[in-house]
Amino acid sequence: MSTKFTEYKGLDLPTVASEVLDFWKKNNIFEQSVTSREGATPYVFFEGPPSANGLPGIHHVMARAIKDIFCRYKTQKGYQVKRKAGWDTHGLPVELGTEKELGITKEDIGKTISVTEYNEACKRTVMRYTDVWNDLTEKMGYWVDMEDPYVTYKSKYMETVWWLLKQIYNKDLLYKGYTIQPYSPKAGTGLSSHEVNQPGSYRDVTDTTIVAQFKAKGETLPSFLQGFGTVHFLAWTTTPWTLPSNTALTVGPKIDYVLVRTFNQYTFEAVNVVLAKNLVGKQFGGKYFVAESEADFANYKSDDKKIPYQILAETKGADLVGIRYEQLLPLALPYQNPENAFRVISGDFVTTEDGTGIVHTAPTFGADDAKVAKEATPEVPPMLVLDENENPVPLVDLQGRFIQGLGDFSGKYVKNEYYNDGEAPERSADVEIAIQLKEENKAFKVEKYVHSYPHCWRTDKPILYYPLDSWFIKVTEIKDRMFDLNETINWKPKATGEGRFGNWLKNANDWNLSRSRYWGIPLPIWRSEDGTEEMLVGSVEELYNEIEKSIAAGFQTENPYKGFKIGDMSESNYDLVDLHKNVVDNIVLVSPSGKPMKRETDLIDVWFDSGAMPYAQWHYPFENKDLIDENKAFPADFIAEGVDQTRGWFYTLHAIGTLVFDKIAYKNVVSNGLVLDKNGQKMSKRLGNAVDPFTTLTEFGPDATRWYMISNANPWDNLKFDIEGVAEVRRKFFGTLYNTYSFFSLYANIDGFTYSEAEVPLQERPEIDRWILSELNTLIQVVDEAYADYEPTKAARAISDFVQENLSNWYVRLCRRRFWKGEYAQDKIAAYQTLYTCLLTVSKLGAPIAPFFMDKLYRDLTLATSSENYDSVHLAQFPVSVENFVDKSLESKMLKAQTVSSLVLSLRKKEMIKVRQPLQKVMIPVLDANQRAEIEAVSDLIKAEVNVKEIELLDDASGILVKQIKPNFKTLGPRFGKDMGLISKEIQGFEQEEIAKLERDSELVIDIAGKSITLSLDDVEISSQDIEGWLVANSNGITVALDITISEELRKEGIARELVNRIQNIRKDSGFEVTDKIVVKMEKNPQLEEAVLANSAYIKSETLTESLIFEEKIENGIEIEFDDIKTSILISK
Repeated sequence: MSTKFTEYKGLDLPTVASEVLDFWKKNNIFEQSVTSREGATPYVFFEGPPSANGLPGIHHVMARAIKDIFCRYKTQKGYQVKRKAGWDTHGLPVELGTEKELGITKEDIGKTISVTEYNEACKRTVMRYTDVWNDLTEKMGYWVDMEDPYVTYKSKYMETVWWLLKQIYNKDLLYKGYTIQPYSPKAGTGLSSHEVNQPGSYRDVTDTTIVAQFKAKGETLPSFLQGFGTVHFLAWTTTPWTLPSNTALTVGPKIDYVLVRTFNQYTFEAVNVVLAKNLVGKQFGGKYFVAESEADFANYKSDDKKIPYQILAETKGADLVGIRYEQLLPLALPYQNPENAFRVISGDFVTTEDGTGIVHTAPTFGADDAKVAKEATPEVPPMLVLDENENPVPLVDLQGRFIQGLGDFSGKYVKNEYYNDGEAPERSADVEIAIQLKEENKAFKVEKYVHSYPHCWRTDKPILYYPLDSWFIKVTEIKDRMFDLNETINWKPKATGEGRFGNWLKNANDWNLSRSRYWGIPLPIWRSEDGTEEMLVGSVEELYNEIEKSIAAGFQTENPYKGFKIGDMSESNYDLVDLHKNVVDNIVLVSPSGKPMKRETDLIDVWFDSGAMPYAQWHYPFENKDLIDENKAFPADFIAEGVDQTRGWFYTLHAIGTLVFDKIAYKNVVSNGLVLDKNGQKMSKRLGNAVDPFTTLTEFGPDATRWYMISNANPWDNLKFDIEGVAEVRRKFFGTLYNTYSFFSLYANIDGFTYSEAEVPLQERPEIDRWILSELNTLIQVVDEAYADYEPTKAARAISDFVQENLSNWYVRLCRRRFWKGEYAQDKIAAYQTLYTCLLTVSKLGAPIAPFFMDKLYRDLTLATSSENYDSVHLAQFPVSVENFVDKSLESKMLKAQTVSSLVLSLRKKEMIKVRQPLQKVMIPVLDANQRAEIEAVSDLIKAEVNVKEIELLDDASGILVKQIKPNFKTLGPRFGKDMGLISKEIQGFEQEEIAKLERDSELVIDIAGKSITLSLDDVEISSQDIEGWLVANSNGITVALDITISEELRKEGIARELVNRIQNIRKDSGFEVTDKIVVKMEKNPQLEEAVLANSAYIKSETLTESLIFEEKIENGIEIEFDDIKTSILISK
């Protein structure tokens, strides 16, 4: 084993990742991370299954990094974390992709291609990109067991799903209903309410809308509407394609309605129209005016820009009920009770927020419409007609086209989006209907309207609401229990669990389980033709036995699962069973009374598949009963997916857990946001702004990519992904950590440090060591708590700050002489031990987020010292914060030094005075004796750091520094609201003493309009005015004033320091060892000679120079130039 620390020639994160990945594979490190914790407390993680028929994107790197972080962290904390991979293999994404590849539509299945052939094609395409997904999983360092994944199309998985459905059925929570449901014509299936409410499903669209005129039948008008001539009812619709299916108009019984006399703006005919009183202003705005006399009507001409109107009568909606009207578009009649159609009915859902206060009612295409029509007396029939097989059908078919027999509309799609690309007509069905109604004096107003409309989550096409026969789960019966159980789940962020998810549960509808597709888990219900007998099959064993009964009854000729051995759980036995549609649809079972029973043709919602994974991944309850029943692998301690899963996997996991087990399915959930492009736009191929994850990982490595994603924004916030940000993380964080290790390894190898010496006691180490170890142990506590609280961003930022600000920028920089100067004695050993401890601890703290680099760092440190015996950082224990190492007063003192130094350096930068140029003095006003003592204790450190000769502490700076104060409206506004103006005025009138008191005490009580109000430092912004010859700055309650006058002596010292820098650079570039003594020859330069003469001892000491020689001419020298000095230098041993 090497006793030298590995040294590198540059930071190459992709190569580090590649080498570490090879090491993990060869040494089975992932497997060891599980087996080494055998017998430990399990930490249960569920993998939300991706679908491998699509390629992974950069957002998958984010999602999987979040999952990986907490599994690695919990392993380090001593838990056993098994993580089974999974593949979501059914459903619309797979079917639509397969149809596209085969060049078919849903209608071709069973005709030009058999269901068996189609399902085989689906099985092939679903796993097409498995290798790509596995490659990404490996390359990004996501540890998940891909050797034994659960696959949702495998018969064992499907059997568990059937068992779950049986439990729900046995609780009488599964029923069949004929209802109006969301339906996707392009996908050819109904959708559940949670699918319709996926993020992005509702989109703003511009549609043609019509306020239609429905002509009342005069003989049915009540007396108060008679005597005015023909009366029309105005009803508004955003879906004109549903007007041929209108069978009623609905009014609000308590709403005030008026009869208005006016002219139709398209035909210019006189009309009398009924609408809600509150909406007269909306419908008669713009080109209409209130008539003042009969002459306004008599004088109206068709080319007039303004149209008169007059209110003739007023009534309540209840008085309009029962009036009949002429069918608007007489294309068809309901096959049942047409005499009860085309009349005004009453409905409590009617509002006067929009439209006309009269609702066009098409019971075939709206749930509210269907309900109100059914409740009317007599019942209003829906517009259903009989097809060639005498089956009742709507006027629009399942592809979204008008059926035949509807004149010019026959065969047209109701929405242009349903046509194939390039085939849509110029005029949509809505526009054609609008034109016809205008010509027939049946359209009062036609206009374009922007509104939110639901789209199918997989086809991106608009959905319809359509009458369908479906099986439902009675979620409404358990939604209160689901809500109560959700209260016990730790949501990150909390707002998603309480708001988005909690509100969804409160208003949950019954779950439409049916899908009229082909590739999925069949609904295992067999029914007799008359619907009087049914059976839900809950296992392969049950199905096998029922088939045998059917064979005996003469309905089934053979058992398709012949050879299957009941009770044999081997994979080879289950390979004999295929539970997909193409097999089970051919199985006829026998009912208890001896009738044949055929399977209900539906498949189940694919979201049920994934929601079943806690149980189905283990083939529960047929195998592994203890994992669920004894809570060994259920519920999950942790899950994580995108926020859209509140309507998907998060919901179905929770629903099934509640329905079947009356338990939560997960305890902690991180709901991560979207990964957007750098401008905040959603990534898409169409926009050309999608980021290729493989390109990013190849160029920057997985560690920088993961660290950037996690540190840049909380997981639940949307991340604006900017590749420049990844480059910055590589440079600033990993570059700094790499340079710190390189510095350590260089000098540790020179001195032969291997941590073989006894530990230098804490109290014997210098203050700077004790400080960094205190900060380190504070960091351990902060990071541990952040990970434990599922706050990885806090952890990443804390580690970054420690490495960049405390370890590199402060500790190493201030201690570098200890490493390359002096004897190898206690002080130097303490420095090595301290820096080694810091680096080793950082490797463990950062390992969950940057698994490759931190493992390399850990192994580079431990292989040379044998200080730990773990093969990998991911097998090591998470660091423990040691209380007696933490010294808060020391941390506070050093923070003062850092703050003062930062302020002075910022002033130098502002005035463009280089740090190598010494300055004379810094003045610092102190608020109290404690602050004075703290700054005095670190004053030498500050002077060295900012290159000033003296620090003067002022007890009373009132005569020197003038403070300015202004209110911080961001904090005051939310706290004080309307009183903010008074408070702001009071703050702006503060005297210097009041500002000083606020700074000293961190708060100040003031009186505003008789009320006592406490202001904090957060409520104000305090700054200082510059004074002649000085620059002033303040931060964290500290003010500094820097004397920027440069004397001749200071100028010479500045030149000497610049010269030291150039000599050191030349030494390094020329390949001298750090211990080599040198001779320096320089070309004569008067300014330079003066400076060297005044500072020669300092220059020699800093550069290990034995003699400094000036010569008239230097041959083969190196040109150097700084400020206004130019010379040539030659260095030799």
